[in-house]
Amino acid sequence: MKAAFVTDVEKVEVKEIEKPVITDTEVLIKAKTVGVCGSDLHLFRGTHPFRHAPAILGHEIAGEVVEVGSRVTKFKPGDRVTVEPQVGCGHCEMCEKGYISLCPGKKVPGTPKWIGAFAEYFNAEEDIVYKLEDKTSYEMGTLAEPLAVAVHTINHAETKSGSLVILGAGTIGQLVLAVAKQRGFGPIIVTDTAPFNREFALAHGADAAFDPLTEDVPAKVKELTGGRGADLVIVAAGADNILDQACQCLHKCGEMGIVAMITKEIPFYCYAIVFNEIKVYGAMCYEPKDFKEAIDMINGDLDLSDYVTQEMDGIEKTQEGLDILSQKKENVVKVLIKIS
Repeated sequence: MKAAFVTDVEKVEVKEIEKPVITDTEVLIKAKTVGVCGSDLHLFRGTHPFRHAPAILGHEIAGEVVEVGSRVTKFKPGDRVTVEPQVGCGHCEMCEKGYISLCPGKKVPGTPKWIGAFAEYFNAEEDIVYKLEDKTSYEMGTLAEPLAVAVHTINHAETKSGSLVILGAGTIGQLVLAVAKQRGFGPIIVTDTAPFNREFALAHGADAAFDPLTEDVPAKVKELTGGRGADLVIVAAGADNILDQACQCLHKCGEMGIVAMITKEIPFYCYAIVFNEIKVYGAMCYEPKDFKEAIDMINGDLDLSDYVTQEMDGIEKTQEGLDILSQKKENVVKVLIKIS
């Protein structure tokens, strides 16, 4: 079968490899669509903390079951599915608490333990596979994984309503907006340096969208919240001043959630946390309950079809898809590769 490897910094090669051999508890999936994720760019650019070339990227996948292990009971060939791409060790403290994403021994795609999703076939344990309704396209099934990140980011907050600021309107920022709209947050204020991203957010329910390079975002937030500041700020981008800006947008005892993978050191005036008693949390991936909630939304009435801004035909287009997202060559929310 064909698989797309990152072989060097910003270089992808399609190679022929053996098809995965499934265990008794796994299913084999013929990949239909695979999403290009912002976290894929860290390996693509050579900055990922634990994934290193050569490796097969990809973890956002939807496809058709073509083979099932002898102990699999929930699926059969022909089922249309997506995958929660993480498997915990099952016995550490984090797994016992249900925090699979924090398991130090968890298995994820694109590592020596598990093939990446930019391949014609992908194996997965039955327990992390989810059926797609007949009405749910493969494209929407692929979006379940990034949507689960947004669901987890909102679920993890102690703040369950009120005013919300989303700093960064890339894929995750836009999906946080979609989840927050369903939860009844308001007003919702979004920032991004790209005009397209701001316009997209406004078209999908944001009450305001500002360019942080040209506008005083904290002042605008105060203006829209009656001088009070926001109840919750989600950091979904990695500018050098973004944590300070988040603090300046919050009211006293407000809450900041960080979902952006900021892998470089940035300055931060942390006295604002103490002085205003701001709560801070991180959001790492999702837990199974978040993924299930995202699947229910995808299989339900949430329409994210226009979030797919580029759909590229063929695994050979993986390099081009990564280049589009990495270099922002085009207006982009989500790039999908049609594998078959």
